Amino acid sequence: MARAIMIQGAGSNVGKSMLVAGIARAARNRGLSVAPFKPQNMSNNAAVTEDGGEIGRAQALQARACGRAPRVDMNPVLLKPETDQGAQVVVQGQRLTTVRARDYAALKPQLMPRVLDSFRRLATGCDLVVVEGAGSPAEINLRTGDIANMGFAEAAGVPVVLVGDIDRGGVIAQLVGTKAVLPSDDAARITGFAVNKFRGDLSLFDSGMAEIARRTGWSSLGVVPWFAQAWKLPAEDVMDIASRKGGAVKVVVPRLNRIANFDDLDPLSVSSGVSVEIVPEGRPLPLDADLIVLPGSKSTIADLAHFRAQGWDIDLAAHLRRGGHVLGICGGYQMLGRRISDPDGLEGPPGAVEGLGHLDVETVLHPRKRLALSAAHYRPTGDPVSGYEIHLGQTTGPDAERAWLDFDGRPEGAASANGRVMGCYLHGLFAADAFRQAYLDRIGHPAPVEDYDATVETTLDALAAHIETYLDMDRLLALAEEV
Repeated sequence: MARAIMIQGAGSNVGKSMLVAGIARAARNRGLSVAPFKPQNMSNNAAVTEDGGEIGRAQALQARACGRAPRVDMNPVLLKPETDQGAQVVVQGQRLTTVRARDYAALKPQLMPRVLDSFRRLATGCDLVVVEGAGSPAEINLRTGDIANMGFAEAAGVPVVLVGDIDRGGVIAQLVGTKAVLPSDDAARITGFAVNKFRGDLSLFDSGMAEIARRTGWSSLGVVPWFAQAWKLPAEDVMDIASRKGGAVKVVVPRLNRIANFDDLDPLSVSSGVSVEIVPEGRPLPLDADLIVLPGSKSTIADLAHFRAQGWDIDLAAHLRRGGHVLGICGGYQMLGRRISDPDGLEGPPGAVEGLGHLDVETVLHPRKRLALSAAHYRPTGDPVSGYEIHLGQTTGPDAERAWLDFDGRPEGAASANGRVMGCYLHGLFAADAFRQAYLDRIGHPAPVEDYDATVETTLDALAAHIETYLDMDRLLALAEEV
């Protein structure tokens, strides 16, 4: 019979995903069979699973920490924001519907049985399930019908450890205040607490931990210092996207409003010869870019309008006139074409918009989403590439005849006649070290390339050691209960 423990946060972005990954790897290193679980997630950074669905990228990383292949049951409900007030609802890996935020509450009672079904299936055959909450249980206005935090913990009978973030300040109020606002039954489910992201001398907060324990009655599991290597691991939250100063090759990425699947950038960020600059709205694209990457988007047409509103279309054209290179991935690929048609109104009113016109291709959006783990070869060198496809629409045109990827005979991608503008639908391609080296060589900017997979594995092991050092793992595992 599996045991389970749930990590909830006293606020958003307290580091729950990273802690769960570290706890999972630490438990696995102790010889336990471990699985991650997040009942409900909200993210446009998704991963494709072997069983043909999509889950949050954080759960894919956590699965890797556990030594498991990602499965849809690890994140049965995924909300993918499409506008400020609405999101696509993905259930057990497949799109169910699109709802406005105000209407989602009415949908949640239908989702709880499927969440519990996934949880029980996942718990079969493993020793420990480490569950991650979403947001904070202190949002008691969302408690009715909750499937993400205390509602799930109650239904599944899982004890909770509450985590506060000291880096943003006010951590005593975060934790003690959470207990103060929770219904008594929910507060009783919390069996321990921890403080995350501490910088400096840990002993300075000894009295703070004692005060939290006194005021809440919860067991103290420790203070976890800031994990300096966290940036080497794939990020899920758009708030965690950051520029990384590295080597002489400068890769520039405009930060789109609905940027999606931005883990494409991670292998470039950890390459010592490459600097990655994320450009926020209101700032021009830098003149000294060697490569501009247009990333994926959850709402391609809206993000294309946002791109133009920043004047980035003018900057991109100037970059190409200076001899620069451009790569579009998924939504970014669609933007680079001459036209994007949306006859079914999947992203707004039915119609079509003009693209940036740097690739002689056109895209037609259609309702059927392609979800696939894919292996290919980079045609110029024959180097293997693997990743995933997750997109709506089909892109065709003369520049697609210059496909630069080959999926066992199926051509993929497009390139301009001079080869300086390229696009494709394959996410994750830069994780292939040989391809990354070949691509940088091809655009005339060779740079040192490290083993990306080894970097991720080494960092996960370092995170597990960090958790073992500062978090009371013995106590945490003792708090887990059979489910």
